[in-house]
Amino acid sequence: MNIRTSFQRILAIAAKEVIHLKRDRVTGGMIAGIPIVLTLLFGYAINNEVRNLSAAVVDQSNTSASRALVAAAEASQVISITKHTDSVEELQVLLASNKISVGLYIPSDFEQRLLHETRPLAQMLVNGSDPIVLATARALYRMPFSTSKHRAAMQQTSTFEVRTLYNPERRSPVFIVPGLIGVILTLTMVLFTSIAIVRERERGNMELLITTPVSSLELMIGKIVPYILIGYVQASLILLLGIFLFDLPFRGSMLDFYAGVGIFVISALTLGLFISTLASSQFQAFQMTFMSFLPQLLLSGYMFPFEGMPRAAQLFAETFPLTHFLRITRGIILRDASLSQMQEEIWPLALFFILMMTLATLRFRKSLD
Repeated sequence: MNIRTSFQRILAIAAKEVIHLKRDRVTGGMIAGIPIVLTLLFGYAINNEVRNLSAAVVDQSNTSASRALVAAAEASQVISITKHTDSVEELQVLLASNKISVGLYIPSDFEQRLLHETRPLAQMLVNGSDPIVLATARALYRMPFSTSKHRAAMQQTSTFEVRTLYNPERRSPVFIVPGLIGVILTLTMVLFTSIAIVRERERGNMELLITTPVSSLELMIGKIVPYILIGYVQASLILLLGIFLFDLPFRGSMLDFYAGVGIFVISALTLGLFISTLASSQFQAFQMTFMSFLPQLLLSGYMFPFEGMPRAAQLFAETFPLTHFLRITRGIILRDASLSQMQEEIWPLALFFILMMTLATLRFRKSLD
Protein backbone atom coordinates (compact mmCIF):
# COMPACT_ATOMS: atom_id res chain seq x y z
CA MET A 1 0.00 0.00 0.00
CA ASN A 2 1.25 3.44 -0.91
CA ILE A 3 2.07 5.26 2.33
CA ARG A 4 1.31 8.65 0.80
CA THR A 5 -2.11 7.50 -0.41
CA SER A 6 -2.90 5.99 2.98
CA PHE A 7 -1.90 9.20 4.69
CA GLN A 8 -4.17 11.21 2.39
CA ARG A 9 -7.09 8.93 3.20
CA ILE A 10 -6.47 9.36 6.93
CA LEU A 11 -6.42 13.13 6.50
CA ALA A 12 -9.65 13.01 4.48
CA ILE A 13 -11.40 11.03 7.20
CA ALA A 14 -10.03 13.37 9.88
CA ALA A 15 -11.26 16.39 7.90
CA LYS A 16 -14.70 14.78 7.62
CA GLU A 17 -14.76 14.23 11.40
CA VAL A 18 -13.84 17.87 12.01
CA ILE A 19 -16.73 18.97 9.78
CA HIS A 20 -19.04 16.66 11.72
CA LEU A 21 -17.86 18.15 15.04
CA LYS A 22 -18.52 21.65 13.71
CA ARG A 23 -22.09 20.67 12.90
CA ASP A 24 -22.60 18.84 16.21
CA ARG A 25 -22.92 21.79 18.56
CA VAL A 26 -23.53 19.65 21.64
CA THR A 27 -20.26 17.73 21.28
CA GLY A 28 -18.42 20.90 20.40
CA GLY A 29 -19.81 22.61 23.46
CA MET A 30 -18.76 19.75 25.72
CA ILE A 31 -15.17 19.96 24.46
CA ALA A 32 -14.86 23.30 26.22
CA GLY A 33 -17.80 22.91 28.60
CA ILE A 34 -16.55 19.96 30.66
CA PRO A 35 -13.16 21.45 31.62
CA ILE A 36 -14.73 24.86 32.29
CA VAL A 37 -17.50 23.41 34.48
CA LEU A 38 -15.16 21.13 36.42
CA THR A 39 -12.59 23.87 36.98
CA LEU A 40 -15.22 26.32 38.23
CA LEU A 41 -16.90 23.73 40.46
CA PHE A 42 -13.75 22.38 42.07
CA GLY A 43 -11.96 25.71 42.20
CA TYR A 44 -14.76 28.00 43.32
CA ALA A 45 -17.78 26.14 44.66
CA ILE A 46 -16.37 23.10 46.47
CA ASN A 47 -14.81 23.63 49.88
CA ASN A 48 -14.23 21.07 52.62
CA GLU A 49 -13.48 23.78 55.20
CA VAL A 50 -17.00 24.34 56.47
CA ARG A 51 -17.80 27.49 58.40
CA ASN A 52 -20.90 29.20 59.80
CA LEU A 53 -22.96 26.09 60.45
CA SER A 54 -26.57 27.07 61.12
CA ALA A 55 -27.25 26.81 64.84
CA ALA A 56 -29.93 27.44 67.46
CA VAL A 57 -29.53 28.18 71.17
CA VAL A 58 -31.42 27.32 74.34
CA ASP A 59 -30.09 29.59 77.09
CA GLN A 60 -31.74 28.62 80.36
CA SER A 61 -29.17 30.57 82.37
CA ASN A 62 -29.74 33.87 80.55
CA THR A 63 -26.85 35.65 82.23
CA SER A 64 -24.16 37.92 80.88
CA ALA A 65 -21.70 35.02 81.10
CA SER A 66 -23.96 32.65 79.12
CA ARG A 67 -24.52 35.30 76.47
CA ALA A 68 -20.75 35.79 76.32
CA LEU A 69 -20.34 32.06 75.70
CA VAL A 70 -22.80 32.20 72.79
CA ALA A 71 -21.01 35.25 71.38
CA ALA A 72 -17.64 33.50 71.67
CA ALA A 73 -18.95 30.41 69.89
CA GLU A 74 -20.33 32.54 67.07
CA ALA A 75 -17.12 34.58 66.87
CA SER A 76 -15.22 31.36 66.13
CA GLN A 77 -17.07 31.32 62.76
CA VAL A 78 -17.76 27.62 63.25
CA ILE A 79 -21.45 28.31 63.84
CA SER A 80 -23.91 31.04 62.98
CA ILE A 81 -26.81 31.52 65.38
CA THR A 82 -30.07 31.67 63.43
CA LYS A 83 -32.64 30.87 66.14
CA HIS A 84 -33.23 31.06 69.88
CA THR A 85 -35.60 28.47 71.35
CA ASP A 86 -36.99 27.63 74.77
CA SER A 87 -36.33 23.89 75.11
CA VAL A 88 -34.09 21.04 74.01
CA GLU A 89 -37.11 19.41 72.39
CA GLU A 90 -37.41 22.38 70.01
CA LEU A 91 -33.73 22.02 69.17
CA GLN A 92 -34.27 18.37 68.28
CA VAL A 93 -37.22 19.24 66.02
CA LEU A 94 -35.10 21.82 64.21
CA LEU A 95 -32.27 19.30 63.80
CA ALA A 96 -34.63 16.60 62.53
CA SER A 97 -36.13 18.91 59.90
CA ASN A 98 -32.62 20.02 58.79
CA LYS A 99 -33.28 23.66 59.66
CA ILE A 100 -30.10 23.73 61.76
CA SER A 101 -26.94 21.63 61.98
CA VAL A 102 -25.96 22.43 65.57
CA GLY A 103 -27.91 23.10 68.76
CA LEU A 104 -26.40 24.72 71.87
CA TYR A 105 -27.96 24.04 75.28
CA ILE A 106 -26.83 26.23 78.18
CA PRO A 107 -28.24 24.86 81.47
CA SER A 108 -29.64 26.92 84.29
CA ASP A 109 -26.64 26.07 86.52
CA PHE A 110 -24.18 27.57 84.03
CA GLU A 111 -22.75 30.01 86.60
CA GLN A 112 -22.02 27.14 89.01
CA ARG A 113 -20.32 25.15 86.25
CA LEU A 114 -18.02 28.09 85.64
CA LEU A 115 -16.70 27.69 89.17
CA HIS A 116 -15.81 24.00 88.71
CA GLU A 117 -13.24 22.43 86.44
CA THR A 118 -14.77 18.97 86.18
CA ARG A 119 -17.95 19.54 84.17
CA PRO A 120 -18.51 20.96 80.67
CA LEU A 121 -20.12 24.37 80.61
CA ALA A 122 -22.86 23.50 78.13
CA GLN A 123 -24.09 20.84 75.73
CA MET A 124 -23.80 20.83 71.96
CA LEU A 125 -26.17 18.71 69.86
CA VAL A 126 -24.79 17.96 66.40
CA ASN A 127 -26.35 16.43 63.30
CA GLY A 128 -24.00 13.46 63.07
CA SER A 129 -25.50 12.18 59.81
CA ASP A 130 -22.95 14.39 58.02
CA PRO A 131 -19.42 13.49 59.20
CA ILE A 132 -17.89 16.72 57.89
CA VAL A 133 -20.42 18.82 59.82
CA LEU A 134 -19.69 16.77 62.93
CA ALA A 135 -15.92 17.19 62.57
CA THR A 136 -16.32 20.93 62.09
CA ALA A 137 -18.66 21.37 65.06
CA ARG A 138 -16.33 19.43 67.35
CA ALA A 139 -13.82 22.25 66.97
CA LEU A 140 -15.87 24.01 69.68
CA TYR A 141 -15.35 21.10 72.10
CA ARG A 142 -12.41 22.77 73.88
CA MET A 143 -13.10 26.34 72.80
CA PRO A 144 -11.28 28.65 75.27
CA PHE A 145 -13.69 30.65 77.38
CA SER A 146 -13.31 32.80 80.46
CA THR A 147 -14.76 35.91 82.01
CA SER A 148 -13.22 38.49 84.29
CA LYS A 149 -15.48 37.17 87.04
CA HIS A 150 -14.78 33.47 86.52
CA ARG A 151 -11.09 32.83 85.86
CA ALA A 152 -11.46 29.16 86.76
CA ALA A 153 -13.12 28.52 83.44
CA MET A 154 -9.75 28.94 81.76
CA GLN A 155 -8.86 25.52 83.15
CA GLN A 156 -12.13 23.91 82.05
CA THR A 157 -11.67 20.32 80.85
CA SER A 158 -14.09 21.00 77.98
CA THR A 159 -16.36 23.88 77.06
CA PHE A 160 -19.09 21.78 75.46
CA GLU A 161 -20.30 18.26 75.98
CA VAL A 162 -20.83 17.00 72.42
CA ARG A 163 -23.92 14.87 71.82
CA THR A 164 -23.89 13.29 68.36
CA LEU A 165 -27.37 12.63 67.00
CA TYR A 166 -28.49 10.16 64.29
CA ASN A 167 -25.08 8.56 63.65
CA PRO A 168 -23.20 8.27 66.97
CA GLU A 169 -20.97 5.48 65.60
CA ARG A 170 -19.92 7.80 62.72
CA ARG A 171 -20.34 5.05 60.13
CA SER A 172 -19.91 6.21 56.53
CA PRO A 173 -22.67 3.99 55.02
CA VAL A 174 -25.24 5.71 57.23
CA PHE A 175 -24.41 8.98 55.47
CA ILE A 176 -23.72 7.61 51.98
CA VAL A 177 -26.52 5.10 51.30
CA PRO A 178 -29.56 7.41 51.79
CA GLY A 179 -27.95 9.93 49.46
CA LEU A 180 -27.06 7.22 47.00
CA ILE A 181 -30.77 6.62 46.40
CA GLY A 182 -31.07 10.14 44.99
CA VAL A 183 -27.83 9.99 43.02
CA ILE A 184 -28.71 6.73 41.26
CA LEU A 185 -32.28 7.80 40.56
CA THR A 186 -31.08 11.12 39.14
CA LEU A 187 -28.75 9.42 36.70
CA THR A 188 -31.06 6.61 35.59
CA MET A 189 -34.36 8.52 35.45
CA VAL A 190 -32.94 11.42 33.44
CA LEU A 191 -31.01 9.08 31.14
CA PHE A 192 -33.99 6.82 30.44
CA THR A 193 -36.35 9.62 29.51
CA SER A 194 -33.77 11.82 27.77
CA ILE A 195 -33.57 9.29 24.97
CA ALA A 196 -37.33 8.61 24.86
CA ILE A 197 -38.40 11.12 22.18
CA VAL A 198 -35.10 10.83 20.33
CA ARG A 199 -35.51 7.06 20.08
CA GLU A 200 -38.98 7.47 18.58
CA ARG A 201 -37.53 9.78 15.96
CA GLU A 202 -34.52 7.60 15.14
CA ARG A 203 -36.60 4.41 14.82
CA GLY A 204 -39.19 6.06 12.60
CA ASN A 205 -42.00 5.70 15.13
CA MET A 206 -42.77 9.39 14.98
CA GLU A 207 -44.74 8.82 11.77
CA LEU A 208 -47.12 6.54 13.67
CA LEU A 209 -47.58 9.13 16.41
CA ILE A 210 -48.44 11.78 13.83
CA THR A 211 -51.43 9.76 12.69
CA THR A 212 -52.82 9.38 16.23
CA PRO A 213 -54.91 11.89 18.23
CA VAL A 214 -52.37 11.86 21.08
CA SER A 215 -51.58 15.37 22.31
CA SER A 216 -48.09 16.55 23.28
CA LEU A 217 -48.96 16.57 26.99
CA GLU A 218 -50.47 13.06 26.81
CA LEU A 219 -47.34 11.82 25.08
CA MET A 220 -45.08 13.38 27.75
CA ILE A 221 -47.08 11.88 30.60
CA GLY A 222 -47.32 8.49 28.90
CA LYS A 223 -43.55 8.44 28.46
CA ILE A 224 -42.80 8.89 32.15
CA VAL A 225 -45.42 6.58 33.72
CA PRO A 226 -43.46 3.31 33.27
CA TYR A 227 -40.29 4.91 34.62
CA ILE A 228 -42.06 6.02 37.80
CA LEU A 229 -42.54 2.34 38.63
CA ILE A 230 -38.92 1.65 37.72
CA GLY A 231 -37.86 4.46 40.06
CA TYR A 232 -39.75 2.86 42.94
CA VAL A 233 -38.11 -0.50 42.20
CA GLN A 234 -34.64 1.04 42.19
CA ALA A 235 -35.25 3.02 45.39
CA SER A 236 -36.55 -0.10 47.15
CA LEU A 237 -33.59 -2.16 46.00
CA ILE A 238 -31.03 0.37 47.24
CA LEU A 239 -32.86 0.75 50.55
CA LEU A 240 -33.01 -3.02 51.12
CA LEU A 241 -29.32 -3.40 50.33
CA GLY A 242 -28.51 -0.58 52.72
CA ILE A 243 -30.56 -2.14 55.53
CA PHE A 244 -29.41 -5.74 55.16
CA LEU A 245 -25.79 -5.24 54.03
CA PHE A 246 -24.81 -2.00 55.76
CA ASP A 247 -27.14 -2.05 58.78
CA LEU A 248 -28.72 1.23 57.73
CA PRO A 249 -31.20 2.43 60.37
CA PHE A 250 -34.64 3.42 59.07
CA ARG A 251 -36.18 5.69 61.69
CA GLY A 252 -38.97 7.41 59.74
CA SER A 253 -42.22 6.48 58.03
CA MET A 254 -42.05 4.19 55.01
CA LEU A 255 -45.13 5.94 53.60
CA ASP A 256 -43.42 9.34 53.84
CA PHE A 257 -40.32 7.89 52.22
CA TYR A 258 -42.15 6.53 49.19
CA ALA A 259 -44.17 9.72 48.84
CA GLY A 260 -40.92 11.67 48.75
CA VAL A 261 -39.46 9.24 46.21
CA GLY A 262 -42.48 9.69 43.96
CA ILE A 263 -42.26 13.48 43.99
CA PHE A 264 -38.55 13.36 43.23
CA VAL A 265 -38.82 10.73 40.48
CA ILE A 266 -41.40 12.66 38.44
CA SER A 267 -39.29 15.84 38.69
CA ALA A 268 -36.19 13.98 37.47
CA LEU A 269 -38.14 12.34 34.65
CA THR A 270 -39.41 15.68 33.34
CA LEU A 271 -35.83 16.94 33.17
CA GLY A 272 -35.05 13.95 30.96
CA LEU A 273 -38.05 14.72 28.76
CA PHE A 274 -36.91 18.30 28.33
CA ILE A 275 -33.44 17.10 27.33
CA SER A 276 -35.01 14.71 24.81
CA THR A 277 -36.69 17.66 23.06
CA LEU A 278 -33.31 19.39 22.73
CA ALA A 279 -31.22 16.45 21.50
CA SER A 280 -31.16 15.29 17.89
CA SER A 281 -29.63 11.86 18.64
CA GLN A 282 -29.38 9.41 21.51
CA PHE A 283 -25.68 10.22 21.83
CA GLN A 284 -26.47 13.91 22.26
CA ALA A 285 -29.12 13.01 24.82
CA PHE A 286 -26.52 11.04 26.78
CA GLN A 287 -24.10 13.98 26.62
CA MET A 288 -26.70 16.42 27.92
CA THR A 289 -27.68 14.01 30.68
CA PHE A 290 -24.08 13.81 31.82
CA MET A 291 -23.73 17.60 31.79
CA SER A 292 -26.88 17.99 33.89
CA PHE A 293 -25.84 15.22 36.30
CA LEU A 294 -22.32 16.48 37.03
CA PRO A 295 -23.25 19.76 38.79
CA GLN A 296 -25.99 18.01 40.77
CA LEU A 297 -23.57 15.36 42.00
CA LEU A 298 -20.96 17.89 43.10
CA LEU A 299 -23.14 20.71 44.47
CA SER A 300 -26.12 18.90 46.00
CA GLY A 301 -24.33 18.08 49.25
CA TYR A 302 -23.80 14.40 48.48
CA MET A 303 -20.03 14.51 47.97
CA PHE A 304 -19.11 17.84 49.52
CA PRO A 305 -20.70 19.80 52.39
CA PHE A 306 -23.39 22.20 51.26
CA GLU A 307 -22.56 24.64 54.08
CA GLY A 308 -19.02 25.07 52.78
CA MET A 309 -20.06 26.43 49.39
CA PRO A 310 -20.19 30.13 48.53
CA ARG A 311 -23.64 31.68 48.68
CA ALA A 312 -23.89 31.96 44.89
CA ALA A 313 -23.14 28.24 44.49
CA GLN A 314 -25.72 27.38 47.17
CA LEU A 315 -28.41 29.38 45.37
CA PHE A 316 -27.53 27.62 42.11
CA ALA A 317 -27.65 24.21 43.82
CA GLU A 318 -31.11 24.97 45.21
CA THR A 319 -32.46 24.69 41.64
CA PHE A 320 -31.44 21.00 41.48
CA PRO A 321 -33.97 18.28 42.41
CA LEU A 322 -31.20 16.16 43.93
CA THR A 323 -30.33 18.86 46.48
CA HIS A 324 -33.81 18.77 47.95
CA PHE A 325 -34.25 15.00 47.76
CA LEU A 326 -31.03 14.40 49.69
CA ARG A 327 -32.47 16.43 52.55
CA ILE A 328 -35.77 14.58 52.32
CA THR A 329 -34.37 11.06 52.25
CA ARG A 330 -31.75 11.67 54.95
CA GLY A 331 -34.33 13.43 57.09
CA ILE A 332 -36.86 10.60 56.88
CA ILE A 333 -34.44 7.68 57.07
CA LEU A 334 -31.94 8.98 59.61
CA ARG A 335 -33.69 11.68 61.63
CA ASP A 336 -37.29 10.38 61.78
CA ALA A 337 -38.52 13.58 60.11
CA SER A 338 -42.00 13.57 58.63
CA LEU A 339 -42.78 14.72 55.11
CA SER A 340 -44.79 17.59 56.58
CA GLN A 341 -41.59 18.84 58.25
CA MET A 342 -39.86 18.86 54.85
CA GLN A 343 -42.28 21.18 53.07
CA GLU A 344 -39.47 23.57 52.22
CA GLU A 345 -37.97 20.76 50.12
CA ILE A 346 -41.25 19.57 48.58
CA TRP A 347 -42.44 22.73 46.86
CA PRO A 348 -39.19 23.28 44.88
CA LEU A 349 -39.55 19.75 43.47
CA ALA A 350 -43.18 20.41 42.54
CA LEU A 351 -42.23 23.72 40.91
CA PHE A 352 -39.40 22.03 38.99
CA PHE A 353 -41.80 19.35 37.73
CA ILE A 354 -44.32 21.94 36.49
CA LEU A 355 -41.62 24.03 34.79
CA MET A 356 -39.89 21.12 33.04
CA MET A 357 -43.14 19.47 31.95
CA THR A 358 -44.38 22.77 30.52
CA LEU A 359 -41.14 23.40 28.63
CA ALA A 360 -40.97 19.83 27.31
CA THR A 361 -44.58 19.97 26.13
CA LEU A 362 -44.14 23.34 24.45
CA ARG A 363 -40.93 22.30 22.72
CA PHE A 364 -42.27 18.98 21.43
CA ARG A 365 -43.76 19.06 18.00
CA LYS A 366 -45.53 15.98 16.71
CA SER A 367 -43.79 16.19 13.36
CA LEU A 368 -40.83 14.62 11.63
CA ASP A 369 -38.75 17.77 11.87
